[in-house]
Amino acid sequence: MNNKIAVVTGASNPRDIGTAICRKLASQGINIFFTHWKANDSWIKEFQQEILEMGVACEHINIDLSNADAALTILDEVNRSLGIPSILINNAAHSKLDSYTMLDAKMLDEHYSVNMRSCFLLCVEFARRFEKSDLCSGRIINMTSGQDVGPMPGELAYAATKGAISAFTRSLSQELAPLGITVNAVNPGPTDSTWMDDNIRKHLLPKFPMGRIGVPDDVARLIAFLASEEANWITGQILHSEGGFIRG
Repeated sequence: MNNKIAVVTGASNPRDIGTAICRKLASQGINIFFTHWKANDSWIKEFQQEILEMGVACEHINIDLSNADAALTILDEVNRSLGIPSILINNAAHSKLDSYTMLDAKMLDEHYSVNMRSCFLLCVEFARRFEKSDLCSGRIINMTSGQDVGPMPGELAYAATKGAISAFTRSLSQELAPLGITVNAVNPGPTDSTWMDDNIRKHLLPKFPMGRIGVPDDVARLIAFLASEEANWITGQILHSEGGFIRG
């Protein structure tokens, strides 16, 4: 895995899923480029140093993914600072509670620009640059939230825009297979990261038959497997890794 470069979006907090993914991939000798937004500057420096101390390169960028040019900006900076990446993890997301009484054009656009547009443009630009390189094995892994397996009332814009990622992933996987790039998506289920408080944990815990709520490291282990050479025959899949979470 040495000398591979992974781009991970959405690592802005010590408890983020993106942060756990960066740590796991770095522990396997993969160089890391991560994006963040509205993060604590001192923590970002500490986190970068933590990754560097694992013996890999690490660079980052503060960027608003709602910007239409975000994908080009990110990959230009990756190429400049580290080289051509062979792994892309689209982890960042925008989420805001809504309902049919609140949903409007502005809320839809805010979700679309991050959850769909930035993800899709990063995927295709990553593939275009990969095709022109001498790399022979690539990985794209997108994050969903279980829209394939159940409703999310009160989160219409989020559910709609994240749900689109599944359809995009399946179709893109067939286009990119001849290039040696696998494309998959992961639904980690409810994960105890930055959005949970004690009330949410109390409500969710009985729905996990394994006796605990999922944590970012659970997600990171699956991502690391999909990014490895062991997973080179897995593509076009939406993996629901929820620890047996009981819906309803």
